[in-house]
Amino acid sequence: MCTVLASLRPDADWPVLVLAVRDEMLGRPWQPPARHWPDRPRLLGGLDEQAGGTWLAVDPAAGRIACVLNASGRPADPVGRTSRGGLPLAAAAGEAAPAEFTGYDPCHLLVIDGGVLCVTTWDGYEPHRYRLTAGDHLFVNQGRWLGPADRRSPRAAHFGPRFAAAERPEPAPGKPVADAWAPWLALLDGPDVPAPSDPRALLARSVQDDGTVWGTSSVTLLGLSATGELRYDFRPGAEAAAGWSPIETG
Repeated sequence: MCTVLASLRPDADWPVLVLAVRDEMLGRPWQPPARHWPDRPRLLGGLDEQAGGTWLAVDPAAGRIACVLNASGRPADPVGRTSRGGLPLAAAAGEAAPAEFTGYDPCHLLVIDGGVLCVTTWDGYEPHRYRLTAGDHLFVNQGRWLGPADRRSPRAAHFGPRFAAAERPEPAPGKPVADAWAPWLALLDGPDVPAPSDPRALLARSVQDDGTVWGTSSVTLLGLSATGELRYDFRPGAEAAAGWSPIETG
C-alpha cells in the first residue's frame, strides 16, 4: 500500500502541499530523488533501479507533480507487461496520460498541474478519469478516501480524520523541516501512531512468509508556493531517525 495526501488551497501562500508515502518490498533497489533521466533533464524523482522509472516525479519549472499508486483489479498479462514507473515521468513532463492502459497492472495515476489534481484509475478493464480542485484529497491503494463512512482502508479511516483536523503546514524557505511540516510530522512520528505492523499504520513494515520485508521505503513532502517556488523534502525509510534531506530544485 502507498498513501498520498494532496492538499489544494488556491488562495493560500502555498496552494499545493503533498505528502507521499511509498511502500514497497524493501529489498528492491532504488536511488534518492535527483535528475536521473537524461532524456527528461528537468524532472526530479527517486529512481527505481529495477525498472528505470519512478513512483513520483516533479518538474520544478512547470510546478507539475505526478505519482503512481497500486490499485485493485485485474493484473496485466505477464507477456507484454509494462512498468508503471514510466507513467509519472511522462505525466510530469506534460505528456497526456495514455488512452489505453492495457499492459499495465492496476494503478492510480495522480497528476497535479495548475492547482488541479487529475486522477486516472486503471482497474485492468478500463481507465476512469476525473479532476479534483480545492480540498484535502487522501489516496490509498483502494482509491480516494471519501470520508468517515468510507471503511475500505483501515489506514485511511484512521488518518483521514486526523489530517482533516490538523493545521495546514506552511513550508516557507529556510524553515527547518521540523518547523515547516510540523502538523504533518506529528501525525507521521507522534507518540500515538499505530505500530508498523498495525493495518492502520501510515508507516508500515511486515515480514513475508519467505522472509522478505515489505514496508515504507521513503516519505516525500512537497510544497508549491503561489509564486512558483518548490520545496522538496525527502526521507528514506519509515523512521524519523533516518533524517530528512532537502532536494535541490533549482
